[in-house]
Amino acid sequence: MFVIDSTLISDDLIERHFVCDLAVCKGQCCIDGDAGAPLLEEEKIAIEENLDKILPLLTPGGRKAVEEEGVAYLDKDEDLVTTLIEGQNCAFTTFTEDGTCLCALEKGYREGLLPDLKPSSCSLYPVRLSKLGNMTALNLHRWKICSCAEKNGRRLKIPAYIFLKNSLIKKFGQAWFDQLDLTAKEWLKYRGDKTQ
Repeated sequence: MFVIDSTLISDDLIERHFVCDLAVCKGQCCIDGDAGAPLLEEEKIAIEENLDKILPLLTPGGRKAVEEEGVAYLDKDEDLVTTLIEGQNCAFTTFTEDGTCLCALEKGYREGLLPDLKPSSCSLYPVRLSKLGNMTALNLHRWKICSCAEKNGRRLKIPAYIFLKNSLIKKFGQAWFDQLDLTAKEWLKYRGDKTQ
């Protein structure tokens, strides 16, 4: 573990490789799981404020789920998460012609139709954040469906923290990321660059 400001960072974030490989996984992370994507209250409010622009981007099932149930609900652990379509994929999923699942919120942002509304839990994945007292812990979540991303990251020699650079900067700031990058480089040099 590394400490930067009020964050505890798992070694895995530096030592493991990760680069999403949509051509292989087809965006399965938006479909599999037992709940929607974790949401912050302010993220829920921002999605609700832009709902008129979001609804046309959703699948018919996603639109129906959001109109009937709202954009989020409390899961069994009482965490705020995105609404699901009939208990399965996230209501904010959309699909390409080849069946690849994409986030409608991210797609809308990339097309200039929406502000950046993608939940931080999604944009930071595979990092999961948790609170430990007044500290925020960053741990790398490992999931079988993302084994292709780990393989792709190893092939490209890109550590997880580099893949997530923009999302980490958005969440924690440039100065924090610069400190993480310096720490990572020193740590890997010390270990002989034993990344996995």
